[in-house]
Order: sequence, then structure tokens, then C-alpha cells
Amino acid sequence: MSLHDRLSEDLKSAMKSRDQLRMDVIRMIKAAVQYKEVELKQDLDDAGMSRIMTTLIKQRREAAEQFEKGNRQDLAAKEWQEISIIEGYLPAAVSSDELANIVAQVIKESGASSLKDMGQVMKAVMARLAGQSVDGKVVSDLVKTALQR
Repeated sequence: MSLHDRLSEDLKSAMKSRDQLRMDVIRMIKAAVQYKEVELKQDLDDAGMSRIMTTLIKQRREAAEQFEKGNRQDLAAKEWQEISIIEGYLPAAVSSDELANIVAQVIKESGASSLKDMGQVMKAVMARLAGQSVDGKVVSDLVKTALQR
């Protein structure tokens, strides 16, 4: 079942069970996907939809952190709940060990030796991780640490 179909089915079941938060999150995902499809003038595949959802998670995480700084725990909790719902539609995240292995492999293959090569390494690592759920900041930190050795 494609991600489009799964979202539609889950929206129907959320409506039947009157789960307002789940309905709102699924509608938000569908709206973001539809906006991107209109912008690109083509339907998105599951990998494209995953990229959009990763962006939505990043936005929610930043908002939750801001709410926590402002002592608005109620709003921060809502953002964290939304993140957990969105993450349910993404493929399993790459483990930190796998990520470290991929970074080391790319550095070895590209011959990168200093922080000047970080952009090249990041581009290659992110290309290998295309379609998988991974936080770019975590990858960036790993690459930076590996290149400083």
C-alpha cells in the first residue's frame, strides 16, 4: 500500500474514532504533500513524501524547543505528539552505528581529509541515505567529527 493510500485510510479511521489530533496531523501531511505536488506539477513517490515529512518533523521539533524555552509545556507536548504521529509514517531511522559506518566509508572513498571537504562528503552521504529517515544535523555532526581526526 502506498503512503498516499495509507494516509487516506488512516484519516478515515481517525475520523471514525474522533481522534482530533491524528486527523489534524494527517491533514497537515496531506496538505504539505499536495502543495509540493502542485509546485512540482507531478505526483510524489513515497521517498518524496518522506522528505516532506522529515521537514515537518524538523519544524515541529524546533517549535517544541521554542515552546519549552517559553515555559509553554502544554504546546510543547502537543508538538512532540505530532512528531510521534508523523514518525509512524516514516521508514525506520538509520541507526547511529550504520550512520557512522556510511560516513567513514564515504570519507575513505572520497579521500576527504579536512573540513574543507565537508560539503562533498555531506552530499555523498545524503545521497546514500536518500529515502531513509535521517536528521541532517546528526549527519553533519558525524562528518565534522570524523574529518577533524
